[in-house]
Amino acid sequence: MQIVGLTGGIGSGKSALADELSALGVPVIDADAVARRCVEPGSDGLADIAARFGHEILRPDGALDRAALAAIVFADATARHDLEAITHPCIRAGIQAGIEAFRREPVPPALVVVEHPLLVESGGRGWLDRVVVVEAPLDQRIHRLIAERGMTEGDARARIAAQADDADRRAIADHVVLNDGDLGALRREASRILALLATEQQDPA
Repeated sequence: MQIVGLTGGIGSGKSALADELSALGVPVIDADAVARRCVEPGSDGLADIAARFGHEILRPDGALDRAALAAIVFADATARHDLEAITHPCIRAGIQAGIEAFRREPVPPALVVVEHPLLVESGGRGWLDRVVVVEAPLDQRIHRLIAERGMTEGDARARIAAQADDADRRAIADHVVLNDGDLGALRREASRILALLATEQQDPA
């Protein structure tokens, strides 16, 4: 079973590529979904975050106030690193549990994709067979974040600046997808990458 990391900066379109791969029948583990489980009400992760950042990052119902936490960590690199120290081990354990669940299936899938926006920041690619990086021009990324997520331009630029840059991601990449076109182009890229990965799996050398 081939484990492939899929990463890219915020607004690059990695989730859109993950959706296209899923539509082609590839199982996808979403690190963001794992991360949300790590900070559910009652979890150790949420308790640790509240202890570090204060109970003002909790909503009245006890759930994490993501906007309040984001306002802290995207303005303070030390705070962001503290948050990552709390969440990354839980996220990694959750991803590994998902991979092992696929391995235990009666007929394990030939390929599993792990969509992970912070793959570089969380320690790189040593546990993965291949890494696919999605890139897009900066102006397109900012436009997507404004149009699709309602961010201001300043917020979009701050989120992009807080992540690893394209050079850092490219350094761990086996394949790079440039997502600067429409959905049809991205769909074709998904098929291309899937064919490449299948070929590499047959001939890993």
